[in-house]
Amino acid sequence: MSDSRIARILIVDDEYPQMKALCDALGCEGYETAGFTSGQEALAALQGTSFDLLLTDLTMPGMDGLALLRAAQDMDRQIVGVVMTGHGTIDTAVETMKTGALDYILKPFDLSVALPVLSRALAMRRLRIENAELARKVQDRTTELEATNKALETFSYSVSHDLRAPLRGIHGFASILIEDFSAQMPAEAQRLVNDVRTSARQMNQLIDGLLRLSQLGRWPLSRKSVSVSALVQEVLDELRKEHRDNPIEVKVGDLPDCVGDPTLLRQVFVNLLSNAFKYTRGKEPAVVEIGCRQQAGEEVFWVRDNGAGFDMQYAGKLFGVFQRLHRADQFEGTGVGLSIVQRIIERHGGRVWAEAEVDKGAAFYFTIPNSSPPA
Repeated sequence: MSDSRIARILIVDDEYPQMKALCDALGCEGYETAGFTSGQEALAALQGTSFDLLLTDLTMPGMDGLALLRAAQDMDRQIVGVVMTGHGTIDTAVETMKTGALDYILKPFDLSVALPVLSRALAMRRLRIENAELARKVQDRTTELEATNKALETFSYSVSHDLRAPLRGIHGFASILIEDFSAQMPAEAQRLVNDVRTSARQMNQLIDGLLRLSQLGRWPLSRKSVSVSALVQEVLDELRKEHRDNPIEVKVGDLPDCVGDPTLLRQVFVNLLSNAFKYTRGKEPAVVEIGCRQQAGEEVFWVRDNGAGFDMQYAGKLFGVFQRLHRADQFEGTGVGLSIVQRIIERHGGRVWAEAEVDKGAAFYFTIPNSSPPA
């Protein structure tokens, strides 16, 4: 019910003068009223007309107020009830409230007391309707999201199987051309075939990144205590094996434990440290630093390098999917890694940002709320 509509009150009291006085008094207060002296008459009226509130005497012959309220709510789930009772039956009125009535009014009624009671009951009705509408919208949205997730799963399957097969064919045939017929091919033709093979590899990497990105939303978080120091050391050991020909000085500061999903947090450090190793290539000396600091009452982890850096005016694009700030012939990559970092950190309830300067390196920061893991 909107606030602008006049509230309609159904009044039932077996004493006609009492019922008539209530109808007149509440009508003067701006309510639309209909009065009856029996529950059966009231239910008959309710079949053809919608009411916002039922104001009924508790003790009546034939059908008492409790039975009437139950029957009325069976007919209209949105109607709210207030019972009227004498001083001697207050306990009964309280029991009635436990079974559906929102409040009670003592007889003989005092208008200054009755009006706030009715106002609260109508406000509660509005709140119930708004909550029901919100719940419906949430359910509709949930259904839409479930359908979207299902479509994403189907899309992921299609990408994984339908697109990879022709890519494998393109890469395989290009490799056969190079291996078996390179002697018969001009240098320019060899270069073009190698470009085809390189493009096929890059497309396969893009598909891998897209699949990882789409799967992040469905990955259930398994929060537990994580030794960040051990996790970083594990990632560094792997990267050093891959970059044996690229000497890099790595400085690791004090890294406190945190609470999070160890698999996803490992992916964060893999992506950030891989970038740091990549963008310091050719730098002498190449330095990568990992550390943590206290800032505004929270722990901020960071990965810093002294490599290529980037222009901060483009920082807004940094975490976008397939966004790259360097040419492919300078540094390889798909532009998905930082998007994955951002989504993982946001799923943990943290923030991620970057600071950089061209040719002077970049630093990436993120926070992980350090709540206790579940027992």
